[in-house]
Amino acid sequence: MFDFLEGYDLLGAFWVTVQLAFYSAVGSLIWGTLLAAMRVSPVPLMRAFGSGYVNVVRNIPLTVIIVFTSLGLFQTLGVSLGADDFETINFRLAVLGLTAYTAAFVCEALRSGINTVPLGQTEAGRAIGLNFTQVLSLIVLPQAFRSVVGPLANVLIALIKNTTVAAAIGVAEAATLMREMIENEAQLILISAIFAFGFICLTLPTGLFLGWVAKKVAVKR
Repeated sequence: MFDFLEGYDLLGAFWVTVQLAFYSAVGSLIWGTLLAAMRVSPVPLMRAFGSGYVNVVRNIPLTVIIVFTSLGLFQTLGVSLGADDFETINFRLAVLGLTAYTAAFVCEALRSGINTVPLGQTEAGRAIGLNFTQVLSLIVLPQAFRSVVGPLANVLIALIKNTTVAAAIGVAEAATLMREMIENEAQLILISAIFAFGFICLTLPTGLFLGWVAKKVAVKR
C-alpha cells in the first residue's frame, strides 16, 4: 500500500520543516522579546515603533510576507542573506519571513506576561537604583516568561504549521513534497493522511511537553 513512497525523501522534507520551525522560533523569540521591551519602554518613539510593527505585521497574510521576501528582497533588491545557491537563499528568506511574522505574536504573548508582574516589584527595583533595562531584564522578563509558556507554546505550534507557507517560494519542506506527490500519484487521501500524521507527530508532543513545563514553572501568586 505504501510502495508509492519509494523515491520520495519524506523524512528529509520533514527535517527541513523542523529546521524552518527551529530557526524561526529562535529568531522570533529574540525579535519578539525586543518588540515587547519597546512596547513597554518609557521612550515614546520606541513604543510607537513596537506598536506599529505588531499591528501592521500581524494583519498581513503570512503568504504575502513570504512571497515578498523572495520577490521583493531577493529578486528586486538582491538580498541573498549571504547564500550562494538558490535553495539556501529561499530557505533563509523563509526563515526571515516566518520570524518577522511570528515575532508579532510572541511580542503580544510576552506583553501579556509583563502585565501580570505586580507594579510594586517594578517600583521596588527603581527604588534601589535600577534603570529601565535592568528592571526589565532582572525582574520583569524572568517572571513574564514563566507566565506565558502556555501561550508561547501555542505560538510555536502555529509556527510549525505555518512553515507549509514556505512552499510558496520553493522551499523543499513537507508541503512542497506533498504537492509533488499528489501531482504524481493517485493516492490523494493516503498522502494527505500521511502528512497530517507527520505534523501531528511534530505538534502534539511539543504542546504536551510545553504544557507540562508551563505547570512546572508557573509563578505562584
